[in-house]
Amino acid sequence: MSIEENIFKRKVLNTEKLIPFGFTKEGKTYVYSKKFMNDSFRADVIINQEGNVEGKVYDLDLNEEYTNFRIEDAIGEFVNTVKEEYIKILKDIAENCFEEEYFIYEQSNRITKLIKEKYNVSPEFLWEKFPNHGVFRNSRSTKWFGAILNIDKSKIISNAKGEIELLNVKLDDQVEKYINKEGIYPAYHFSKKNWISIILDDTLSDKEIMKLIEISYENSNIKGEWLIPANPKYYDIMNAFNNTDIITWKQSNKIMKGDIIYLYIAEPYSAIMFKCEAIETGIPYEFKNKNLCIKQAMKIRLIKRYNQNEWTFKKLKEYGIKAIRSPRSITNKLSKALNKEE
Repeated sequence: MSIEENIFKRKVLNTEKLIPFGFTKEGKTYVYSKKFMNDSFRADVIINQEGNVEGKVYDLDLNEEYTNFRIEDAIGEFVNTVKEEYIKILKDIAENCFEEEYFIYEQSNRITKLIKEKYNVSPEFLWEKFPNHGVFRNSRSTKWFGAILNIDKSKIISNAKGEIELLNVKLDDQVEKYINKEGIYPAYHFSKKNWISIILDDTLSDKEIMKLIEISYENSNIKGEWLIPANPKYYDIMNAFNNTDIITWKQSNKIMKGDIIYLYIAEPYSAIMFKCEAIETGIPYEFKNKNLCIKQAMKIRLIKRYNQNEWTFKKLKEYGIKAIRSPRSITNKLSKALNKEE
């Protein structure tokens, strides 16, 4: 891969920025020239309408093209300095005239855009050693539901060669259902029992891929479980669900739609009395008095009522709950016990 290809491979040209930057239009191409190293060298950069970049460096003292810096095993301080200065020019053009594109191939970027639109999630690039590997993380559970990896095709298909991008998605018990479909392969670098790989070369349509991503997202969409205190001195929570299954309640910032809420009622009850689901969150709400200040609310739907003696504070202590002063996530041990009784 050339220096130019490496710098511009994940970028999309914005032609409107070329002329203001200093390019001149010559026919169907744009040309930019800049002298460097005390005006002893000149870089000529040509960009066509498709955004392909070609560059040449000229030694002005000798009046000829200088190519030593392109030799892979070239050594020497002078050669490296010329290369570094030329790269600075290219990076300046990339920063000012191009826009970032996450991946190399068209379908990879289309899928990334669709994921952003549907789940409001952008890829994270976590590894310095593998800068082209991007993962998609469920914002609720922080679990991965997808990863686009840049690899050689031989790692997926024997005797095949060439750079590809593939998407890994987590299908769990549905892996066998899809693994023999054209364009789908045993997962590369992930558990083959739970994940599959899809080569992003348009063998599968965007629509088909998004259906598989939806399965993977749901597999990663682990609901939060919260223990929330309620004081009957300030609100008649014990009778709040008498005529409706849905009430509005103060929301902690970390609670998300679909999370499970266990309402712990303070003295004289001192026990979990209600299990609810957050069905709407982030509702603007203004309420303030000397005991309570609410700036954000949520709607919660009643799922189950408990008897006063079922989940007392004394019993909760057995599951690692030492205090309930504000909304808190429940322990794994308590979660298993509560759900076991369903």
